[in-house]
Amino acid sequence: MKFLEKSQGRTMKKKVLLMGKSGSGKTSMRSIIFANYIARDTRRLGATIDVEHSHVRFLGNLVLNLWDCGGQDTFMENYFTSQRDNIFRNVEVLIYVFDVESRELEKDMHYYQSCLEAILQNSPDAKIFCLVHKMDLVQEDQRDLIFKEREEDLRRLSRPLECACFRTSIWDETLYKAWSSIVYQLIPNVQQLEMNLRNFAQIIEADEVLLFERATFLVISHYQCKEQRDVHRFEKISNIIKQFKLSCSKLAASFQSMEVRNSNFAAFIDIFTSNTYVMVVMSDPSIPSAATLINIRNARKHFEKLERVDGPKHSLLMR
Repeated sequence: MKFLEKSQGRTMKKKVLLMGKSGSGKTSMRSIIFANYIARDTRRLGATIDVEHSHVRFLGNLVLNLWDCGGQDTFMENYFTSQRDNIFRNVEVLIYVFDVESRELEKDMHYYQSCLEAILQNSPDAKIFCLVHKMDLVQEDQRDLIFKEREEDLRRLSRPLECACFRTSIWDETLYKAWSSIVYQLIPNVQQLEMNLRNFAQIIEADEVLLFERATFLVISHYQCKEQRDVHRFEKISNIIKQFKLSCSKLAASFQSMEVRNSNFAAFIDIFTSNTYVMVVMSDPSIPSAATLINIRNARKHFEKLERVDGPKHSLLMR
């Protein structure tokens, strides 16, 4: 992984290319993740003309410089000729979106290979992600097979570069899984963050601790002490809480914290730092809620320092 260079607290920009044929769903997913759209509202979005630039602040001084590239044939051809250097230079991440039901799969693959050639020439260290999108349109019993076949084709076509493939739909939590994996590649000091999250979980005797980016509610780090049954729980929680936050905002209320408790566990979701929420899962009934909330509050200042690119190198120590 490429780490951000230290820069005395200055804003650090990471260039992210979002590409794919027109109608594949690029702008809809971008709007859900970064602009607080709900799925049904994306029907109002029109086709992207040429390149739409947006700067998304993420974790304080990290800014995602997102290039949403229109997928009409004329634009695509220009990207590979007259705009080639401008589009593909200094790219950290390429996200290529495929409509799983596209009737022009061959052309899709041709454009994808042209992207890879340009990336190899201009940004050979870029991370490549392929999103096989609109999977909700495929019969449920066929989804695994179709995705596996498409993933094998894409991995073969991508050589010598490597690509990570995800199945996605704007109608379920799969979108959050894919985008959490993408932004994880861009987070500065991520190993330091994970080490401290592990120490925090062990100190407070938590079963699991998750860290969410505050605006998008994407999972950026986690640590688990006990095995959990649901492997899709992170993206499900992201989706549910993001929808709940949007419902609160429509009532002119702001979401701050939540506690869910039953006979087996207690889960706490609370504002953690200025850029994150934390979720702490506890199964020990002898630990009172007040103690967990105090522990979350006491850890905030330390994690605030870690988020800064020029933050300290010391860790949260076991006591």
